[in-house]
Amino acid sequence: MPKRDAAPVGAPCWVELFSTDPEKSQSFYADLFGWTSEAAGEEYGGYINFSKDGIMVAGCMRNDGQSGMPDLWSVYLATDDAKATVDAAADHGGHVVVPAMEVMELGTMAVVTDAGGAAIGAWQPGLHKGFGVFDEPGTPGWFELHTRDYDASVAFYRDVFEWDTHVASDLPEFRYTTLGEGDGQLAGIMDATGFLPEGVPAHWSVYFRVTDTDATLARTVELGGSIVLPAEDTPYGRLASAADSTGAPFKLVAAS
Repeated sequence: MPKRDAAPVGAPCWVELFSTDPEKSQSFYADLFGWTSEAAGEEYGGYINFSKDGIMVAGCMRNDGQSGMPDLWSVYLATDDAKATVDAAADHGGHVVVPAMEVMELGTMAVVTDAGGAAIGAWQPGLHKGFGVFDEPGTPGWFELHTRDYDASVAFYRDVFEWDTHVASDLPEFRYTTLGEGDGQLAGIMDATGFLPEGVPAHWSVYFRVTDTDATLARTVELGGSIVLPAEDTPYGRLASAADSTGAPFKLVAAS
């Protein structure tokens, strides 16, 4: 099981669910992925931590509707200096959504938008090091940015989050860059100009690793979720897109 004590700088280190009904979400993911949940305490605003086999894998906070945002999954990238990351984001075509903010002894968080308009979190760890396991069944497996401003976005993550970027494909129909290469790949950026529907902003997606994409999709529907894109075999595994019981989109990946 790929475990780690702390994420490398720039790597995805945490995923967070924004949910209008956290209780419903807890039940959904408990049934779907075998997660357990624990309240972080009133001092953390009702935040919920999800664990898989006793290891933290994700968080959840209530969507009270005030932001106007739909329910969704967010990605946080590791940084060793959240304030410097926020400043760098502003200097490289991004915008600050949430300035660097200490979360007591757990760490320091921030949220920015990148050069293509996608929201991305930054996390400077304190006691909270991020998810302790990934790319195993029932845990976050891959993290992917879909953007209409591919070149600027690649440069943004290289300059702001210190990504070691590698071009995976530069064909007109498939432009893709990864953080790291080979077995060390940790995230990807896709040129989505040709397929992002009008009105859908650039965004990060979370893929959860499963053993059987089709069975997980069927269970998603049974639990009150929905299928967005049916399962299909790709060179990267059997992929699918779904939405959970409150409408938050997520993706699935299993070996073909």
